[in-house]
Amino acid sequence: MYKVISQCPVCKGKLKVVKLQCEKCDTVIENDFYLNKFDYLSADDLNFVETFLKCRGNIKEVEKELGISYPTVRSKLDDVIGKLGYKTVPAPSADRKKEILDALEKGEITPEEALSQMSEK
Repeated sequence: MYKVISQCPVCKGKLKVVKLQCEKCDTVIENDFYLNKFDYLSADDLNFVETFLKCRGNIKEVEKELGISYPTVRSKLDDVIGKLGYKTVPAPSADRKKEILDALEKGEITPEEALSQMSEK
C-alpha cells in the first residue's frame, strides 16, 4: 500500500479523499473525506514532530536527537505550528530583551511584568 498524498502534484493544492474501500469485502463509500492537519505535513515535518513529542518538548533533547542547533529547532517548531494553522508569537529582539532585563535589574518593573513583556509581540 502507498501513503496517501496530501498535495496535488499539478497545482500544489490540498487533496481530499473521495473514496474509501473495505479491504475485506470491497464495500466502497464515496463522499468528501478530509485528511487531518497532520496528514498535510511533509515526512520531514512529521519526523520533527515525532522527535519533539518523544523528547517531551525538551528543546535541548531535540537538538541532540536531530543534531541541529537551538535556533533551528525553534525555527522548525514555528514552521510546523504555522503549517498546522496556528499563529506563532515571535520572540522579542535581542535589543528588546536587553531593555526588559535592564529595567528589571533597575527595579523599574517586576519579574511578572518582565515575563509579560518578553511574551508580547
